[in-house]
Amino acid sequence: MPESIDWPRPHSPRSRLRRRVLIILAVLAGIFFGSRTALSYYVDMLWFASLGYANVFWKTLSLQWGIFAAFTAATFLILFGSFLALKRAHLPDLPSGHTIYIGGRPVKLPVEPVLRVIALVVSLAIGAATGAGMMAEWATFALFWYAPRTTVGTLDPIFGKPLNFFLFTLPAWQLISGWLLTLAVIAFLLAVFFVFITGGSRVLAGRLSRGIILPWRGLSIALAVLLLIVAMRVYISRFEQLFEDHTIFGGVTYTDAHVTLTGMLVVCFALVLGALIAVVNALRLPRGRWLVAAILPGAVCYIVFQGVAWYVSGFIVKPNELVRERPYITHNIELTRQAYGLDRVAQREFPAETTVDAADPANNQATLQNIRLWDWRALQDTLRQIQEIRTYYDFPDIDIDRYNIDGTTREVMLAARELNVNKLPESSRNWINDKLIYTHGYGITMNPVNGFTPEGLPTLILSNMPVQSTVRDLTVTRPEVYFGELTNTDVYVKTRQKEFNYPQGQSNNLTSYEGNGGIVIGGFLRRIVIALDRDDLSKLPFSDDVTKDSRLLMRRNIRDRVSTLAPFLTYDPDPYLVLGDDGRLSWIMDAFTSSDMYPYSSHYPLQGDSVNYLRNSVKVVIDAYDGTTTFYVFDTEDPIIAAYRAIFPDLFKDAATMTPGLRKHVRYPELLLKLQAEVYGLYHMADPEAFYNREDLWTVATEVGMSEEGQQVTQAMEPNFVLMKLPGETGVEFVEILPFTPANRNNLIGWIAGRSDGAQYGTSVVYNFPKTKLVDGPLQIEARIDQNAQLSGQLTLWNQQGSHVRRGALLVIPCGRALLYAEPIYLQAERSPMPELRLVVLALQDRLAYGPTFESAMAALFGGGISSLTAQAASAPGNDRRVSPR
Repeated sequence: MPESIDWPRPHSPRSRLRRRVLIILAVLAGIFFGSRTALSYYVDMLWFASLGYANVFWKTLSLQWGIFAAFTAATFLILFGSFLALKRAHLPDLPSGHTIYIGGRPVKLPVEPVLRVIALVVSLAIGAATGAGMMAEWATFALFWYAPRTTVGTLDPIFGKPLNFFLFTLPAWQLISGWLLTLAVIAFLLAVFFVFITGGSRVLAGRLSRGIILPWRGLSIALAVLLLIVAMRVYISRFEQLFEDHTIFGGVTYTDAHVTLTGMLVVCFALVLGALIAVVNALRLPRGRWLVAAILPGAVCYIVFQGVAWYVSGFIVKPNELVRERPYITHNIELTRQAYGLDRVAQREFPAETTVDAADPANNQATLQNIRLWDWRALQDTLRQIQEIRTYYDFPDIDIDRYNIDGTTREVMLAARELNVNKLPESSRNWINDKLIYTHGYGITMNPVNGFTPEGLPTLILSNMPVQSTVRDLTVTRPEVYFGELTNTDVYVKTRQKEFNYPQGQSNNLTSYEGNGGIVIGGFLRRIVIALDRDDLSKLPFSDDVTKDSRLLMRRNIRDRVSTLAPFLTYDPDPYLVLGDDGRLSWIMDAFTSSDMYPYSSHYPLQGDSVNYLRNSVKVVIDAYDGTTTFYVFDTEDPIIAAYRAIFPDLFKDAATMTPGLRKHVRYPELLLKLQAEVYGLYHMADPEAFYNREDLWTVATEVGMSEEGQQVTQAMEPNFVLMKLPGETGVEFVEILPFTPANRNNLIGWIAGRSDGAQYGTSVVYNFPKTKLVDGPLQIEARIDQNAQLSGQLTLWNQQGSHVRRGALLVIPCGRALLYAEPIYLQAERSPMPELRLVVLALQDRLAYGPTFESAMAALFGGGISSLTAQAASAPGNDRRVSPR
């Protein structure tokens, strides 16, 4: 019996058999896992093609897998090539074998073949992981490749580079340099490993004679490569100083400009010098001490310049910080305003007068007639009680828009009645109901923002099933909602099974899908593929109701739909519903291009990311019936969307091609206004000294709101859409407004308005209040309401009679030369989730009025009437200033 078992040699019959078995297993594994991926890609291709975006799918796929293949292959070749080169350099010193014990029996492993197998597997694994990681960054490489090479925008004030260098070129450089640095570190560690296994430990211990060639050659070359890559990374890091956020401002500081940037350049040269020393050490008789000498130049330069930067910052800049940093603060102000579009904001003065005459009600009837008294949360709860009809319907959101009603533009609130299959009774939850019958929601509701019945319920313009309209010009021709905010399941349409449309007395109204949306099921093979991909293998292939002409509607949630088509865009979380002139329902979503690489611009959080550039470049329209999804470009000056249009020319259309019926409903997006307001609170100060001292810092005004538990909380105000006549303008506009307060104060200091109509679309204006005048903020008006003896007494009484008071959002609305405050107050029974309007509170700076209806509150405020809690509101006789909006 032999004392040990020798591991099979690489070219022995046993070794060849084992290799074949491993190859067969690898192929089978690839087929098993790859088949599911291939099926998924095939169904995705069908889905993209059904929307007319097959070219988008293939372009994205080619970019992703091209990047994956390139980086996987390059990573594998570099790592495995490094192993082979180091192994060859150290081959004479490699031990011939190593003995291990398995079950008490010694097994002799040949070192070189085992190392080669390990290196092969590890290199493949790292290559695949690297390829997958780079594949996720396909948009960065695509922008770098397709972006225009011409100069875009102004040059940055430090390096003189154009904007497209920072938006498109630098991000790709960062990814590639990070990738190369990782490979260089791995190769260096591999060289260190070879030094130790070939007797490097003895060399370090000094137990080899001076005549033996030391095994430092491979390590020297690996170190030289590593130092060169680090030098490249340091050079690229110089540009990244433009994106650094500091305590006072963002971008390059005085110390950076005079010390750090120069120091980083010197460190680059020192690292290159160190690489040359390492190369010379490899070509000559290698010595370990020269490796230390190769690292020293870069390390010494880094330490020296860090010390110099500390001295300049502490002893030159800090004592005279404003003087030293003034030009760099100016750069930060100018470029931050450009990055967020604040350089296009017009500024005007607003007197914020306090008298009734200043409100000028006679000339601001359009504003007064469209004051929103329905709080959207209260309206949502009410609609769920009076318009859901069946428990499986829901109103997930309330949207605010403007429509022409009987020849007058009115502000209204809309809600889609969507089907929530999770609310179906458990006894009816089966595949046929979920996939074939209950396929869509039905209809919408519409009501004026201040329309109430005598019972305190909304005055509905559109309601019920089938949809009934009280306005001749508003009709819904396609009320079915197959695509929406709650449509999270796949369904099959155009089947032999009739679809539930809406309840109708003792029976149900049934329908069949007539659109062209979705994927055609086709023959048996395609049906099997779709069933496998959608995890429907036990039902779909065997269903007699689903025919070859049936269609699969998938990705029906509009957020999922648009993010799959264009994942490189950022979307407003609040899509809104539009009723077109043709009676069809559509969803509009605002889409944004963003970046965190805009030079000298400060970063702000946006949906979990940090950005320093934002543009509302795209409006996405999704048809609620057939799912047609169209991307319209509204900002042709945005360089990022121009680059994406070059990549996907079939995906985007010009804004001019949008139908007039949809175009008149586009709006200034909430997400953009909220971020701009946050940035403007600091960056409205264009003077560097005022900016440095934070002399005039603004914040978005706060209000009293309701938490999910029903408790009152103080929170930042949300943007409010108002149909009004802006001060200094003649026409009525649909604008989005948000008031400002000074930092840590409750009084108002100004307000910003985003404009949505006509030629003014996309522009914004800020109205500044006189700084010598105290203008009440929302919290102060709330306090005045609470301090009113009659109001507070009535609210306390209501809260003790089996009901509770629900206060709507306080609106701050510019009216004439004054500010008008409006707050609806609802009464809600404890056993009923349906609130009813019971009071309307209106206020000016020096006057507060209220009444059980909007008309009575208006009469008390403007007409000289007496505020009352009852329906019989007294008014001053003979007063010709009475206002009665219709």
